[in-house]
Amino acid sequence: MIVSANGMGVWSDTGTTTRHLNRGPRMNAFIILIDQIVNIYIWTLLAYIIVGWLIAFRIVNPWQPAVRMAVSVLGRIHEPILGRIRQFMPDLGGIDFSPIVVFLAAQFLRNLLVDMMTAQY
Repeated sequence: MIVSANGMGVWSDTGTTTRHLNRGPRMNAFIILIDQIVNIYIWTLLAYIIVGWLIAFRIVNPWQPAVRMAVSVLGRIHEPILGRIRQFMPDLGGIDFSPIVVFLAAQFLRNLLVDMMTAQY
């Protein structure tokens, strides 16, 4: 394969031209940073779900200062997005599927970011 002089195309041995995006290391670093932020968001969402279950099943006391602080911080991070998703979800009684929707959307965003890093067009 031979790279063209302007860096916008790659000629293969068969003579066809394939375009690719010429990104610098700063753009890849930015994409990796966004990916890591989304990854941290996913892990804190899982922590929020688990703490909610622990409180619901009375395994932990919600009146403990550490538990109250953790629930407060995680709630401030996740409730704005979860609340908007709940507006569009049907009422299913005591089952809340909004964290699953947010989790799937975050994973979709991560897949797009990885595809952006490895894409050649």
